Amino acid sequence: MITARVHDLATALSGDDLPAYVYDLTALGAHARAVRNALPPGVELYYAAKANPAPPILRALAPHVSGYEVASGGELEHVRTAVPELPLAFGGPGKTDGELRRALKLGVERFHVESEHELRLLAELAAEQDRPADILLRVNLPLDAAATVGAALAMGGRPSPFGLDPDRVEHLLPLFTADGPLRLRGIHAHLASGLDAPTQVTVAAGIAHWARKLSDRHGSALTEVNVGGGMGVDYARPDRRFDWAAYGGGMADIAQRNPDLTLRIEPGRALTAYCGWYLTEVLDIKHSGGEAFAVLRGGTHHLRTPAAKQHDHPFRILPTEEWPRPWPRPAAREEPVTLVGQLCTPKDVLARHIPVARLRAGDRIAFALAGAYAWNISHHDFLMHPKPGFHYLDA
Repeated sequence: MITARVHDLATALSGDDLPAYVYDLTALGAHARAVRNALPPGVELYYAAKANPAPPILRALAPHVSGYEVASGGELEHVRTAVPELPLAFGGPGKTDGELRRALKLGVERFHVESEHELRLLAELAAEQDRPADILLRVNLPLDAAATVGAALAMGGRPSPFGLDPDRVEHLLPLFTADGPLRLRGIHAHLASGLDAPTQVTVAAGIAHWARKLSDRHGSALTEVNVGGGMGVDYARPDRRFDWAAYGGGMADIAQRNPDLTLRIEPGRALTAYCGWYLTEVLDIKHSGGEAFAVLRGGTHHLRTPAAKQHDHPFRILPTEEWPRPWPRPAAREEPVTLVGQLCTPKDVLARHIPVARLRAGDRIAFALAGAYAWNISHHDFLMHPKPGFHYLDA
């Protein structure tokens, strides 16, 4: 549902001010606070900065999160500068020598190590700098069949560039020595995305159980388990949200069964998707081959999410009554409309065959769920159209 302040701004902006991204930071803070309150006190909440690394977003989340997960040297520098007071966890495959050196120098609190080579490289660099590194080994654990079916994206239990196969973890444990530069703190496992709360709890319980068994077998005294993110965001039903209360209750049960483990989660999309809107206007309505097309300012070079996820992005029509032209206003009435952008490619589609009562040139469109993996994953400079405006609404 579009907030009143976003609606007011959407109707107040001129055509030349569009497209524009609008983020309601007050709504973001309220959502993040509700998520934090739904979780047991001992469960740490990290934000996966890749979802939306805009500094105002990072700062709005700061009172509600335990830290941030970053996945590149660029994100590392960016997030440390924007919110220097909170811990960082550095994940992602293919970390370079330069990135690891900089992460050690900046005092990154946790390294999510993805491979044996990366572990050995980090050990060498940590010894070189005389800076010990705290490690979570990322493990590619098997994923329950039900979770695989329900996942928007499944990574666990299959060949993957992410993480270590379970048997390789046991092989690496001797590399952690009492006098060495690496300190093994625990296990990281992000196995799937787009899961509902009960499935997420089941996956988290499996990860914690595996980590505890590993610790018991080897006497490694693991103290942390990061179960990743991937909480479902339903673009087809934008008013339906992940059940954080049920998830928090399930995580409380896991924590009670594993009192020696600190549990950590790192959602991204599920925290920020709802706070953002992509606002634009209809430039033209045209009919071709019996179908209606609404040509919008902007397109997937600004909002790549629907192309990346292959879905129809949810939107709301904001009617504009003014029509300054002397010719009839192009319109679609009581028919399906495909919403496209300005790019010279048939792939520039934001929503297909959506029934509308009325849509006219000059009307405004507000695309919801644009607060995550939207502008920051888009191919901004294709065709050199103007970049959108950015507005951050705070109390």
